[in-house]
Amino acid sequence: MPTLRDIKRRIASVKSTQQITRAMKLVAAAKLRRAQERITEARPYCRTLDGMASDLARRSPRDMHPLLRGPASDGGGGTTRKLLVVITGDRGLCGAFNSNILRRSVDLLRADRGDPQVDLMLIVVGRKARDFYRRRGEVAIRSEYLNFFDKLAFAHAAQIGQDITNAYIADEVDRVQLVYNEFRSAASQRVVVKTLLPIDDAGGAEEAPGVEYLFEPSPAAILESLLPRHVEIQVYRALMESLAAEHGARMTAMDNATKNASEMIDLLTIQFNKARQERITKELLEIVSGAEALRHAGR
Repeated sequence: MPTLRDIKRRIASVKSTQQITRAMKLVAAAKLRRAQERITEARPYCRTLDGMASDLARRSPRDMHPLLRGPASDGGGGTTRKLLVVITGDRGLCGAFNSNILRRSVDLLRADRGDPQVDLMLIVVGRKARDFYRRRGEVAIRSEYLNFFDKLAFAHAAQIGQDITNAYIADEVDRVQLVYNEFRSAASQRVVVKTLLPIDDAGGAEEAPGVEYLFEPSPAAILESLLPRHVEIQVYRALMESLAAEHGARMTAMDNATKNASEMIDLLTIQFNKARQERITKELLEIVSGAEALRHAGR
């Protein structure tokens, strides 16, 4: 049975941990507000650009730009070369945020690994994804991107987007998918698997077939500028979604940890009071027994 000193030491330890989790919750809440504002402002632009790129892919000849290359032009003797971009965080203490992404990406890889006509490659974003897939060593890692979420900027997305674009234009891959957490609320995130390349050409299918675009200066120049930027913007959106989702998950996890610490402190306090009461009762019994023994000895 633990002594009173042991219980007091444990209560002090839990209180110290509670202060840390409460501080981490406040920090995550402050970062979440900024990240939520950024992704809320960016979503309309990203959706509009995605729809425009899809409509252009539907209306433009596939040979007008390398990024318009569709599944019909897959090379490699019938083999599909697939690139999976897995986006996690650099740190833990955020509940199931990272494990949900890793579990979903492993499911995708397992489904494709059973097909001999599919070659797999990875781009990992975040230390958790890098460490996880380094340990497994089952799929080749093309690139690693770490330690930039604290100062996330468009330049980071542009670097990743250029890496993806170069691989696709060089005909090293035939399909590119993003796997990331989409921010819905502080307590809710949704794992999204988005096909980035080839560009989905179904986005403008509901529009009238007679609608035509007027290109200035020329279709080739517009596509040369727009399509690589489209890839970078969609990567940037995935990074911002993941960042906001991570802060929300960490805030929720630290809030739960703080509440659990309060419950543990209450239980330990009750245990401490019971142990102190038993000790006092035992001392009183010893005093009474000693007094009785003295009284009987004096007779």
